[in-house]
Amino acid sequence: MAAQLLDGKGIAKQIRDEIKIDVAEFVEKSGVTPCLAAVLVGDDPASQVYVRNKERACEVAGITSQLHRLSADTSETDLLALIEQLNGDPAVHGILVQLPLPSHITETKILDAVHPLKDVDSFHAENVGLVVQGRPRFLPCTPHGVVQILHRCGIEISGKHAVVVGRSEIVGKPLANMLLQRGSNLGPSAANATVTVCHSRTANLPEITRQADILIAAIGQAKFITADMIKPGATVIDVGINRTDDGLVGDVDFDAALEVAGAITPVPGGVGPLTIAMLLWNTLAAARMQAT
Repeated sequence: MAAQLLDGKGIAKQIRDEIKIDVAEFVEKSGVTPCLAAVLVGDDPASQVYVRNKERACEVAGITSQLHRLSADTSETDLLALIEQLNGDPAVHGILVQLPLPSHITETKILDAVHPLKDVDSFHAENVGLVVQGRPRFLPCTPHGVVQILHRCGIEISGKHAVVVGRSEIVGKPLANMLLQRGSNLGPSAANATVTVCHSRTANLPEITRQADILIAAIGQAKFITADMIKPGATVIDVGINRTDDGLVGDVDFDAALEVAGAITPVPGGVGPLTIAMLLWNTLAAARMQAT
């Protein structure tokens, strides 16, 4: 029997509809319209598409958006100056620096320059620390999207063995921390997992992934997770987006995994749409914090 398809696109639409209502109520009560400022350095095609999608999503949700385009040869000093300007602008509630940045710019220096109260990606060291401690100010967008998919599809996390393949600062590490917490913004059933984190140097990787009740692929390699690496009936969450000659594919060999897994997210149409939805969620949260 083929696996259940987890409709990330549909869930993202549901969340964005909820956010639109919440934004309207917030604006009516406070007189403040949430605003997200995006900073795009260079002309990476994927980044440009992603930023355009964020602009459209903001517009539909009733959130104001700004786009600051900088050339690829922009200096680190000039980029830091722009971030400082946005930090000091009371009309801007969230700041998003689109990654990747050009190689001559130190990524951590830029991300740490964003004020923690405006860090809607939750990349600042202070916000990362709060996530690890289980008292987040903002939840990182893609990991939060993964948890939302599982929760809204009725897949309980509590008591399950979750295996995360990938240890990036954007997905793997924060998601592992969120899954093992005692509680979550969605209640204890969306946390309390036993978590194993695997990566490129993990020995006997298939042996470990086959133990997973929930297998999350976030390693950035097309079709890396094959059918023999999946426990029959497991839930498979594919965070990967890889551009190939055959189009967009995930980190999971989807067609093969479909015959083994109990539930699976497609690529595209799985986790990706949730990332933008949770960015809107954080932008509204940031506006609420700054309005108090």
